[in-house]
Amino acid sequence: MLAVAMLALGMGLGALIAAALYATELKRIATFLRTRNKHSNARVTAGTPAPGIHELASVINDGLEETSRERIEALRSQEEFQRDLSALSHDIRTPLTGAKGYLQLALDETDDDVRTHHLDAAAARIDSTTELLDALFAYTKSTDPDLSLTPEVVEVETAIEQALLAHYPEFEARGWEPRISCAEGTTILADRDALARIFDNLIVNALRHGADAPRVSVRSQDGVARIEFANAVAPGTKIDADRLFDRFYQADSARNSSGSGLGLAIAANLARAMGMELSAHVEKGDGGAPDSLVIALVSRNR
Repeated sequence: MLAVAMLALGMGLGALIAAALYATELKRIATFLRTRNKHSNARVTAGTPAPGIHELASVINDGLEETSRERIEALRSQEEFQRDLSALSHDIRTPLTGAKGYLQLALDETDDDVRTHHLDAAAARIDSTTELLDALFAYTKSTDPDLSLTPEVVEVETAIEQALLAHYPEFEARGWEPRISCAEGTTILADRDALARIFDNLIVNALRHGADAPRVSVRSQDGVARIEFANAVAPGTKIDADRLFDRFYQADSARNSSGSGLGLAIAANLARAMGMELSAHVEKGDGGAPDSLVIALVSRNR
């Protein structure tokens, strides 16, 4: 009986000691988390071999690592946004300053023809600013999580032809003849207006930055439609395909090329909103032929 009593007493004391150790360790961990600087890289350590403490410390540290990664990513995004905002401010201010200068010249000019020239130049710069602001509004709208889309069955070839036809004067002025290769009867489920905007933005990108007429191909297999817009690029053009859909990205780092750098970002956002994928790669030319930029829209929601 005495042995049993001693065993029971020992087990009770062991439980009390274990409970005290757990309470002390948990209090230490709680104090660490409460007083820890959120910018610190310090992590929870296990001060006792008690069962479960190491696992608890590991889970907490995993959470701290994830929070740290999210904080670093948020800071990086904020820095990128500030750089983009600075570039956007420059892009808006430059044409407006030019317009103001031409208007001042027009006010001081007595020759009607010269005055008209100055006014036309001012109007062109104001139009450039308006285009940029319209693109910024379209980009903001495309990122809206509550963006209202109405999916319907769309015949791809017809939609592409309509988008190309809208830019016929620009193609004619360049002497370009776009080519379409489309699997007959290919349809996808998409919002008609959003899809038209995607095609339009891809065509505008080819017109502004391409060196030849765009080539459009459409393939469909096993319920997946792949629509590719390809166009040659001028020799020496450097394109970062991984950044092509970033807002304000332009291959011309000096930002001297036309456009807002938002067209492809808008297209990517609209594609994503419809459950599609937009990707890009540079295809090396063979036998001295120029490289081509290939942008592909993939739809799996037919």
